[in-house]
Amino acid sequence: MQFPRPLVPARLIRRYKRFLADVTLADGRDVTVSCPNPGAMLGLAEPGMEVFLEAHEGTSRKYPLSLELVRADATLVGINTGRPNGLAAEAIAAGLVPEVPAGAPLRREVKYGASSRIDLLAEPPGAPPLYIEVKNVHLRRREGLAEFPDSVTARGAKHLREMSDMVAQGARALMLYIVQRDDCERFALAGDLDPAYAAAFAEARAAGVEVAVCACRIAPDEIVPVRRLALDV
Repeated sequence: MQFPRPLVPARLIRRYKRFLADVTLADGRDVTVSCPNPGAMLGLAEPGMEVFLEAHEGTSRKYPLSLELVRADATLVGINTGRPNGLAAEAIAAGLVPEVPAGAPLRREVKYGASSRIDLLAEPPGAPPLYIEVKNVHLRRREGLAEFPDSVTARGAKHLREMSDMVAQGARALMLYIVQRDDCERFALAGDLDPAYAAAFAEARAAGVEVAVCACRIAPDEIVPVRRLALDV
């Protein structure tokens, strides 16, 4: 995925109200930008951090700049939770997710379960449908280890239960974690931050829900899924 225009460098002043941040631009101006991430952003919201912003030109948005990348632990990290679905489709097209049958048509945001929408639905001819739930990962607390979630996510646990129900009905289900950083080799659950999600994850795996993790190469001009990570779960 390439950014449509060059990102704007800045320095973070503070992140607040979950969806807002104040930054200092290169010309010295302090501005408020949107923050497309509802999570805790542990380790990614420290004052003074170098950040990169997407400019939404020609729109009527209240905040024409939005936070996209943060430089942390000597690497760039993507924090925009609106990106992973597209990155997941790119990873599948690149052959990084062999759990998805090659050439299977993909549909997005398909209704299923109890008033939910699955991120991607693969429908291979002559085979069971594959429900794919995509999660953004950016937490790194130990060297080489990506973790999810970074805060309590009751919605995430609900999705795991609904995917288990799909498997029980004869479909397949895949949890696909997209790691928007390239300094990790392994993936684990942050069970200390959300024990309920960790328990739901274990139950889902036991029910037949599959798991895949893909890491991305991050640059100021693009985010590209490049490799799989090993599971420490």
